Amino acid sequence: MNERTVVIGAGFAGLSVAAHLARAGRKVTVLEKHDSAGGRARTFAEQGFTFDMGPSWYWMPDVFERHFANFNTHPSKLYELVRLDPSYSIYFGENERMRIPASMDELRSLFESIEPGSAVALDKFLAEARFKYETGIHDMVQKPGLSLLEFADLRLIKGLFRMQVFTPFSSHVRKYFKHPRLIQLLEFPVLFLGATPKHAPALYSLMNHADMVLGTWYPMGGMGTVVDAMVRVAEQEGVEIRYNEAVERIEVKDGKAVFVHTANNAYACDELVGGADYHHVEQHLLDSEHRRYTEQYWDSRTLAPSVLMFYLGVNKVLRGLDHHTLFFDEDLDVHAKEIYDDPTWPTQPLFYVSCSSRTDPSVAPAGMENLVILIPIAPGLKDDEATRERYYRIVMQRLERITGQAVREHVVFKRSYSVNDLEKDMNAYKGNAYGLANTLRQTAILRPSIRSKKVKNLYYTGQLTVPGPGVPPALISGAVVARQIIGRSNT
Repeated sequence: MNERTVVIGAGFAGLSVAAHLARAGRKVTVLEKHDSAGGRARTFAEQGFTFDMGPSWYWMPDVFERHFANFNTHPSKLYELVRLDPSYSIYFGENERMRIPASMDELRSLFESIEPGSAVALDKFLAEARFKYETGIHDMVQKPGLSLLEFADLRLIKGLFRMQVFTPFSSHVRKYFKHPRLIQLLEFPVLFLGATPKHAPALYSLMNHADMVLGTWYPMGGMGTVVDAMVRVAEQEGVEIRYNEAVERIEVKDGKAVFVHTANNAYACDELVGGADYHHVEQHLLDSEHRRYTEQYWDSRTLAPSVLMFYLGVNKVLRGLDHHTLFFDEDLDVHAKEIYDDPTWPTQPLFYVSCSSRTDPSVAPAGMENLVILIPIAPGLKDDEATRERYYRIVMQRLERITGQAVREHVVFKRSYSVNDLEKDMNAYKGNAYGLANTLRQTAILRPSIRSKKVKNLYYTGQLTVPGPGVPPALISGAVVARQIIGRSNT
């Protein structure tokens, strides 16, 4: 077998599909516009600080294990993982901090101390979540989303009723718990899917199993070490990664992609996989007659949020922060409305702080901290320096007040990143950070298809297609597309 496959983009999905196809005997070339792999998960270092630019949560370790097992290796052979304890903490206001323990016994005690009887309710809730996780992650999300017939399996049909795909997540949680703090805690992981609890199916309580049972982990050195492992495995399988090769045009002849053009080269292909932003690949790299979707279609999609991020180097050790800290001291419903219903810059944003130097001394100079502050915002907002600075002041004032310490005067490195950067660096549609929201109307066959109807050897992988946003789904997306290509060529 000597089929030539070109993959556009060396993010997690692109590296995953490339490795799988190379292992199946294809000659695979990955074209990456940047000088390093990782896409949104790239890293950068300045003044002795190392920052993860994008994903910073390592959940669903079993998905990573299964990925690397396909190539006869294991994460433990590629990078060092530590389980965080506490997994993360949440500030609901001054003097109101909830630290989420890794131990299930301690977690049950925490629930019981807040709402008597909730420990038993938690056991029942997580038993359902486990079923959804095992059925969803091991079966349903492995489907390519090309036809309803994929789900015409009696076991899956029976499972769909237990998966609660038509029940809102918010209603599901309130069936078990009454205390607002426990409800907020259980609803928080759904935000990773780019949807609000009111609009996400109860299916996604599977995220609570990932959070509370499987745990929150950290790869020492940061998420970049996982990217490095993905690159190493792919290259061992024979994948060639060409950096600084931004794709400018896809040449189609007789209904097939035949060449991928960059500024300096033309790459012939028998198969082509778009691992970059789906909208960019389809709407900007293909001529109009070869596009499956219209701009109106894309504009009607519900996107997951964009972000305003600040990467900060601080020249002292900080109090009151864990590796992951959520600031839920303002109204989530108001912030969510300003993202999804009435897109605007938030009035009082919730935000998240990563301080990986609490776990990993290699990412900051001795006696210092690296902070990444993330504010979810609506995609497509007007983004300028004055707005960024206004929100920097807002979140830093709250961070200092709630943790009771001066921080701003100790910041020795600062960089911001938001909509304009995502559009420029990642060709991200409307500057989205997480892809399409995982709403019921954008699940499985209702997401943009992994296969082009107009170009018969063109496929798509990543967070704008199945199964959805997040690093583990990106790994799965790459494997799903690889199986489609291999299966199609064998028929």
